[in-house]
Amino acid sequence: MRIVVALGGNALLRRGEPMTAAVQRANVRTAALALAPIARSHQLVVTHGNGPQVGLLELQAQAYAGVEPYPLDILGAQTEGMIGYLIEQELGNVLPEDAPLATLLTMTEVDPDDPAFADPRKFVGPVYDEATARAAAAEHGWVVKPDGPYWRRVVASPRPVRIFEIRPIDLLLRAGCVVVCAGGGGIPTMFGRDPADANVLAGVEAVIDKDLASAVLARELAADAFVMATDVAAVETDWGMPSARQIAAATPEWLAAQTFAAGSMGPKVAAAVEFVTATGGRAMIGSLADMGEMLSGDAGTQIRADLAEPVSYR
Repeated sequence: MRIVVALGGNALLRRGEPMTAAVQRANVRTAALALAPIARSHQLVVTHGNGPQVGLLELQAQAYAGVEPYPLDILGAQTEGMIGYLIEQELGNVLPEDAPLATLLTMTEVDPDDPAFADPRKFVGPVYDEATARAAAAEHGWVVKPDGPYWRRVVASPRPVRIFEIRPIDLLLRAGCVVVCAGGGGIPTMFGRDPADANVLAGVEAVIDKDLASAVLARELAADAFVMATDVAAVETDWGMPSARQIAAATPEWLAAQTFAAGSMGPKVAAAVEFVTATGGRAMIGSLADMGEMLSGDAGTQIRADLAEPVSYR
């Protein structure tokens, strides 16, 4: 099978952990152990988040006086290489020595007229208390919003239109290579609005949702399965309430009619719905530790178009 696995942010950095290289490497090592059995038996594409890493790089750049800070597309490219290196190395340590792995810098096209540019909502960077966040916003010209009990910077998150590197990714997969790509949703790029710039591709000050971009990637690669590995066992209705129930399986139509938190499970559900609706393939949302069981249909939330009932619960 051809499988796309989108690693949640917890695979690199859990909330509250220091953003050190050692901490991130240790978390990636755990993810590699879960991914290795899949890589041994299937064509595997790995995507990942990069929000905290982009935010840290920007803070470091802001501290370097006299030089204009790098824009988010450049920082996104830097984090694709950095995180891809960690994933490649830790996967290589648990796979056979001759297993080929490659990290591919990936550009994702967005629409210059996407309404997200007028309403930034994507969290990037570390968490702050409210006073510190507002002070940073005033100093750097940021937009900040609450993220649970904390505050964080937000930027525009336009919807992904296409992945430019689909052909080389497909070639690498056919050659037996494990591919790490579309990190952080890919590097945000767009063609100019003006006719003179209609064929000129340029970077964008934005961050693309990793799960939605991974769904586009999985669709364009004709993947058999699309897995979103996160820090919960399954999607829940009434999350956080006494009436909460884990969803074992659901049709994309049923899930699309439900409401989930925009800042957490919402994009994952939307990505699953889009992939299954477009391809008829399987999407799964659940814990990284349950990766094998998710692929066999025994864990996580299974999103499929061919279910006898629209939803079932555990």
